[in-house]
Amino acid sequence: MSEHHSNPPRIVSVIIGTRNRPDTLRAALASIRALEGPDLKFQILVGDNGTTPETAGVVADFGGIYDRTEKYGCPAARNLAIRRMTGEFVALLDDDDVWLPDHIRAHIAMLDANPEMAAVFGQVVFADDQLKPLPEEEQWKAVAPADGDVFRMMMSGYFPQVGATVVRGEIARKIGEMDETLIGDSDWDWQLRIARNYKIGFVDTRCVLFRGRPPGSSDKLQATRVGYTRKIFFRHLPKNLGHWKSPVSVVRSYFGTVENYYAYFIATAKAEVEAGRKGVALRAFWLAFKTFPSRMLRNTMTDRTVRRALLRAMRLQRGVAPPGAGAA
Repeated sequence: MSEHHSNPPRIVSVIIGTRNRPDTLRAALASIRALEGPDLKFQILVGDNGTTPETAGVVADFGGIYDRTEKYGCPAARNLAIRRMTGEFVALLDDDDVWLPDHIRAHIAMLDANPEMAAVFGQVVFADDQLKPLPEEEQWKAVAPADGDVFRMMMSGYFPQVGATVVRGEIARKIGEMDETLIGDSDWDWQLRIARNYKIGFVDTRCVLFRGRPPGSSDKLQATRVGYTRKIFFRHLPKNLGHWKSPVSVVRSYFGTVENYYAYFIATAKAEVEAGRKGVALRAFWLAFKTFPSRMLRNTMTDRTVRRALLRAMRLQRGVAPPGAGAA
């Protein structure tokens, strides 16, 4: 008789915050359970701060643990789950995204091979609002920095998508809960708390299908996030200045954190001009200016496409101020 005994499955706690999206949550939970096998089991933990009664039943259908809070904000929902995590590893997933088949195992293999690593980041596949992957030329791959300084990389504009992140359970429990005052980017702040103290690895594995939003539909969300991004940047900066060589490099890092927001508003403005929604376009240009004034001024002078779109919007909306332009 064989004396071989298979190893027990690795246990991964999966943190999910949800709000009034039972249909996309069902798809997210199905993608988690689809990865299970004799070597891998998931403790699904869902925190809910919505009002949709079906949500608890969806979680029950997938054998998850459900908690609910009245407190607004994604970190409040996620913290309900974080308080219950007991797995050897901890992973996260947004309620409108799905995991891909190659996720998790590559992360665990890297953590097993590198005991000094606290977490591993994977690759994201960007999709439209229907979860259809974007063309390959619109995808972007995260690459570990040559000097290994993942903290500075993150503070220079890299926002690891939580659905592609796996953390050692002991480290996740040590880091603790997300900051519930951060309605935006609380997950970035949480991951920065890991990166500033521990080594992080990268796997070249597509891990999560990340759902985008239709152009212009998240202007308000992005405008709100900019403020939280700035707050988090300056929260982490003072005690971690050793990651930068000079004041100039600090400034470059700061500009890197707002660059993506600026690019989003400019792209939205151009699209709205082409669609004939000139008032909406002017608002997007105004938000781009508020986000990155020097870049907006420079692009207006040097980038013909930006200048042309701005002039077209202004000609057709002459005499109409950008919404919010007069606000204090």
